[in-house]
Amino acid sequence: MRILEIAPPWFTVPPTGYGGIEQVVAQLADGLVDAGHEVTLLASGGSTSKATVQSVFEVPPSAELGSTCHELIHVVAGYRRRGAFDVIHDHSGFTGAAFGALLDGPPVVHTLHGPWVPEVEVFHRSIGDALHRVAISEDQRSRAPQGVTVEHLVHNGISLTEHPFRAEPDADRHLAFVGRANVEKGPEVAVRVARLLGRHLKMAVKINEPAERIYWDEHVAPLLDGADVEVVRNGTKQDAIDIMSGAEATLFPIAWPEPFGLVMVESMAVGTPVIAYAAGASLEVIDSGRTGVLVPPEDLGAYVAAVRSAGSFDRAVCRAHVVEHFSSAAMVAGYEAVFATITEQHLRPRTSDRTPAPLHPRSIEWGGRHAGRRPATVGAPHRPGDLLDVGQA
Repeated sequence: MRILEIAPPWFTVPPTGYGGIEQVVAQLADGLVDAGHEVTLLASGGSTSKATVQSVFEVPPSAELGSTCHELIHVVAGYRRRGAFDVIHDHSGFTGAAFGALLDGPPVVHTLHGPWVPEVEVFHRSIGDALHRVAISEDQRSRAPQGVTVEHLVHNGISLTEHPFRAEPDADRHLAFVGRANVEKGPEVAVRVARLLGRHLKMAVKINEPAERIYWDEHVAPLLDGADVEVVRNGTKQDAIDIMSGAEATLFPIAWPEPFGLVMVESMAVGTPVIAYAAGASLEVIDSGRTGVLVPPEDLGAYVAAVRSAGSFDRAVCRAHVVEHFSSAAMVAGYEAVFATITEQHLRPRTSDRTPAPLHPRSIEWGGRHAGRRPATVGAPHRPGDLLDVGQA
């Protein structure tokens, strides 16, 4: 099968540091090639893959994260060549989904990597069933708005080789936190828990966007005075793996319906149990009582008690749980099944046309990080839509 994988343009594939989507795309593209498919990966310059890598931007436009203009230039390049593929698999935002819904050509699979915020809901209502949606958790799929069909579910997977098993934690039996600096991920809760327990906490935190810096400075940094906390800011992927590998437990005190939560899987893969608030996908990723503990949301006392029990978990069971359910091989097999189903459907004659649900933009409060923002000036080194064929790495 000839497959076009469209990654977001903001970071390389695989990422050198932060980039959960890019990590998933890297494993998927390589796995599909290993399975015998002809795969083209549209990603920013510097990306490497067993697939044929093509790029618009020589350098990832990370500083323009969220710019519609940059994403549009990136996605257009892929859809201009849509006739060369049997299926297009899009991991980008609105722009890729919009092209997939509007243009004739091969079937388009759109993986939903984010939450159902209001603007996402109204957009997907507007395009109806013009593309094939994939959820990354059952919880995420269950939250789809009325009238929006999410046909498929494929859990994210990770490389077991890149996450080697550790039978014992480090001698200091520290606690770990890996995530962004924002209220949804709960870094300040992790610090409070460590202080209450008198435990050493190692944190790998992404703090490079303005909102993340503000949140860290206002809500987390004041708690660090006198606390036994070691912070790695904007570190590498290996920094995060090392911190989790040596920990007695990874803290995952989320305050939102997490669509998946790759950190939980990575932690369990290296053998470290996860203590998480029971929200979003944590309920289907963690086997509570065997690979970690699910705690009632916002119950700090219960969270502290759960962390005290972390030393009793069998680290080998944590690893086996990931091997069975969340390996890259399982993810690749899941997407192969989706592609086979939708390409077969594409070859059948259409018996009816579905009309998208009416769009009522005034019923939605538009907002978010980029509300009212003008498109950024594009510093692309090539004409919009031109591809740099990086070849196979």
